[in-house]
Amino acid sequence: MLGAALDWDAAPMTQTVGTPTGLAQTGHLARTHRFAAPLDPVIRRMRALRADLPARDGIAVFNRVYLTVTEEISRLIAHDGFADPAAAATLDVLFAGRYLGAVEATSAGRRPPDCWRPLFQYRRHPGVRPLQFALAGINAHIGHDLTLAVVDSCRSLDCEPALLERDFDRVGDMLTLLEERIREELMPGPDLFEVADPMTHLLASWSLERARDASWSAAKVLWQLRELPALAREFTDRLDAGVGLVTRCLLTPLPVPD
Repeated sequence: MLGAALDWDAAPMTQTVGTPTGLAQTGHLARTHRFAAPLDPVIRRMRALRADLPARDGIAVFNRVYLTVTEEISRLIAHDGFADPAAAATLDVLFAGRYLGAVEATSAGRRPPDCWRPLFQYRRHPGVRPLQFALAGINAHIGHDLTLAVVDSCRSLDCEPALLERDFDRVGDMLTLLEERIREELMPGPDLFEVADPMTHLLASWSLERARDASWSAAKVLWQLRELPALAREFTDRLDAGVGLVTRCLLTPLPVPD
C-alpha cells in the first residue's frame, strides 16, 4: 500500500514503516519500535525543495511550514508522543506522499490534483502574499490529502478509522498551533494590515479546525464506500474539486503594498 501511494522514492519507506505486530489478530494498534526513522526520506525531500526553490515561491512558503510540522512529528514518533508510533508514522508518510506526489507530478509536466492546481498556478504571482500561500497549501493538504491518507492508512494497517482518531487529533492539534504561528510570522505589520484590508476578510473566512473536522468526516464516509469503487471515485473527485475551489479563493491576488 505504501509503495502504491508514493510514486517517488517509495522503497526506503516501505522498509522502515511496517504494520504493527498482532494487528490482524488483536484488532487494535499495538505499540512497536520495529522502525527507526520512518519520516527521514520525507524530511530529506522537503529539505531539498527548500534548498532548490526561491524563498518567495508559493510552494517554497508552504514547504517551509510543512517541513517544520514533519520534523516535529518525527521527533514525537521517536519519543512515543503518539498513541501508536507505527500507525502515526504510516499516516504521516502517506499524508506527506500526497503533497510530494503533487510536486513531482507538476515537475514532470503532469496535472496535479485539483486541490493543488491553484497553488502551482499562482505560486509566483506578485499579488499573492506569503500567508495566503501557506494557508492555501494547508487547505489543500488537510482538506483533500489527509482524508485520502487516513483511508490509505486504514487499508495498510487493516484497521477502522476510529483506531487512528487519537493520532489524527494529535497531528491536527500540532497543525492548529502552527497555523497560529504562521499568522503571527507572515501577517503584515499593523501599519499595513488594517481592518478594511481585503486580506482580513479573506483569511477570516477559513479555519483549519473546520477543515480538519471536515477531513475526518470525509475519511469516514470514504471508508464506508470502499466496497463501492465507482461511488468512492465520484466522492473523491468531488472532494478534490471542492477543496481546490477553496484553495483558489484563498489565493485571490490583492493589491501589492507600496
